[in-house]
Amino acid sequence: MAESTDVDQLLEAFKKFAIHGDTKATGKELNGKNWAKLCKDCKIIDGKNVTGTDVDIVFSKVKQKTSRVITFDEFHRALEELAPKRFKGQSKEEAEQSIFKLVEGKEPTNVGVTKVAKTGAVDRLTDTSRYTGSHRERFDESGKGKGREGREELVENTGYVGAYKNAGTYDTKIKSDK
Repeated sequence: MAESTDVDQLLEAFKKFAIHGDTKATGKELNGKNWAKLCKDCKIIDGKNVTGTDVDIVFSKVKQKTSRVITFDEFHRALEELAPKRFKGQSKEEAEQSIFKLVEGKEPTNVGVTKVAKTGAVDRLTDTSRYTGSHRERFDESGKGKGREGREELVENTGYVGAYKNAGTYDTKIKSDK
């Protein structure tokens, strides 16, 4: 029973790495890039005994000739092939158990992923209360954009020139003259 939970944890890690970075992935096949990431994140690549090149060679060895991905069974064979190289002092079975322990329950890390910068300069540049000129017209007092009204000159068909100050006073002026 202990081995079935180990296989389940191995399968879980396989699925997590298989879908990492690919929105269309089903979790049943692992590509070469994610295989290398799995080996790096799970510390199978140690830089001395196992390198990135070793990982790529094993991937090419276990996959089908025309395929670009590996299944879970091929993944299992790849780990078995890397185990004696990674754990040189141990027997084959002990090395396989040790390498499975490295992978079990792991998931992809996002170390080094770029985060949104929120520094003083960004705050200053996106503060709508400091906008001047025509840009100020695009936002209301709360800083929310006005949409189309703020971007376009809306034409008023009143018959008056745009900057005329006494617009709408003609009728009252004519009536007062009579």
